[in-house]
Amino acid sequence: MKQFKVPGFLVSSNIYEVNTRQYTAEGTFKAFVEHLPRLKQMGVEILWFMPIHPIGTEKRKGSLGSYYSIKNFREVNSEFGNLEDFKLMVETIHNLGMRIILDWVANHAAWDNNWTLTNPDFFERDEELKFKSPYDWTDVIQINHSNIQEQDAMIDAMSYWITECNIDGFRADLAHLTPLAFWIKARTALDKMKPELVWLAETEEVSYHQAFDISYTWKWMHASEEFVKSDFDVSKLLSLLSSASKDFGSELRMYYTSNHDENSWNGSEYEKYGIYARALAVFANTYIHSVPLIYSGQELPCKKRLSFFDKDQIDWDEQPALHSFYSILLQLRARNPVFNADAVQSFIDNPWGVLAYKIINGDDCVFVVLNISRLGVTEVLNLPGIGGIFNSIFTNELRQLEQSVSLTLAPGEFLVLEKIKP
Repeated sequence: MKQFKVPGFLVSSNIYEVNTRQYTAEGTFKAFVEHLPRLKQMGVEILWFMPIHPIGTEKRKGSLGSYYSIKNFREVNSEFGNLEDFKLMVETIHNLGMRIILDWVANHAAWDNNWTLTNPDFFERDEELKFKSPYDWTDVIQINHSNIQEQDAMIDAMSYWITECNIDGFRADLAHLTPLAFWIKARTALDKMKPELVWLAETEEVSYHQAFDISYTWKWMHASEEFVKSDFDVSKLLSLLSSASKDFGSELRMYYTSNHDENSWNGSEYEKYGIYARALAVFANTYIHSVPLIYSGQELPCKKRLSFFDKDQIDWDEQPALHSFYSILLQLRARNPVFNADAVQSFIDNPWGVLAYKIINGDDCVFVVLNISRLGVTEVLNLPGIGGIFNSIFTNELRQLEQSVSLTLAPGEFLVLEKIKP
């Protein structure tokens, strides 16, 4: 049984992942603050910062190392600024009505993490009693999760960022590598400190929703990429969504077309999805129980792979080309009651390999068609249970729907209609 209450605002919210190092030429909190008014205007509500802690130097990869090789869980990476810079940024974020969550790495730490000197028993050892890396991650060492003192120290470090800096939650890196019992223990302690913290888990293990509000959707990401590259039957995508619905019920999931790992290791959303990238972003923002993610630079769009271990800044334009695209989607989610826990979504049968679905909550309705097939579509789609005047949110054209709609969509094109209430 789920013992923690999911914050009510989350169901229609969104997340924007901030890669501080690559976001600006300076790579600092102060420089990022200049982008906050633009992100607020775009409709961003929750800012997820990749780890802000000092990065280990021992066995470091690249010139700057991995964000996820943490030297001290209670300090700020000096490359980004100091603690006061971070506090001022948090204050600015809150003044704009947004929230901030921190990336938290509970499974491993840098070889020269401060605990290796003060509490070496916080880490696992090999047969020669030397610290050991998990998997082939040679720049980090494995934390000993069975050590109760380590658990308490980790929770204490998490609490520091709440009490000292007033952050609003955590994104747990590879959450399932750390025992669920730890996360339940952490949330039990930290939720008492600040109400309605956000808990995002990088996992697809259903059981972790006992401690977390939102989980990842790797299976969908991989299946949708396979679909647009091989054009297998769309019924396989629908089957996957149906299976996930049975497994997760109404639990919140984070859908996305890119994030820091995907961009750096597998390519930008345009490498993965090509002309279908925007259609799949529409899906992420309109699928029921989704808390969509936008990664740094997607609103440009940034089509390059950002280096993971070295400086490789995003080259911003004065007017990002997809700012309006994402703004329209985020504003739709914020205003329309179909994006809440009481709405019902159903897919509409069709023979053309498009994803078509309606989301209804009382008199409110949103109808979405995504042509992710390789063929153009010019057909009439039957719409049982749909009728009235709808606005096409990207063109502001009004359409009268009477149980059907005439479609002309090229591959990669999409249609989002919002019912106009009398």
